[in-house]
Amino acid sequence: MSAKLKLLQELIEPVVQGLDLQLWGIDFRSAGKDTVLRIYIDGPNGVSVDDCARVSHQVSGVMDVEDPITENYTLEVSSPGMDRPLYTLEQFEAYAGHMVQLRLRMPFEGRRKFKGILNGIEGDEVLLVVDQTEYLLPHDLIERANVIPTFE
Repeated sequence: MSAKLKLLQELIEPVVQGLDLQLWGIDFRSAGKDTVLRIYIDGPNGVSVDDCARVSHQVSGVMDVEDPITENYTLEVSSPGMDRPLYTLEQFEAYAGHMVQLRLRMPFEGRRKFKGILNGIEGDEVLLVVDQTEYLLPHDLIERANVIPTFE
């Protein structure tokens, strides 16, 4: 986790928890003049638009005071949704048995993109089965991972 993301998490997580919600994850993307801080929240009964608005209002106040992002940015607060991103090893473990797609920061065995069944974790590695081949992917190499929703 980058130093900037760690700082943002330290500032935002207590705010979200104070509203009886869970901070699912944070995406911070800076591409030229388009900088976005996206906060994913979850709750025991899901997330409402009002929950997102409350978190947005409270986080905005903290961000104005602490000023950890010097450039102009857009703040977005959202539910992780059905195709939820996975950030922590605990989240990967909780979604064992689900289909996921992930992208690595650098190639692993010649590839960066994987799509398969999440088989849990082993230490600091994510177990993923792709076409009957099991991969042990280092968690710190994962750039992005999402659950692929299935409808029955």
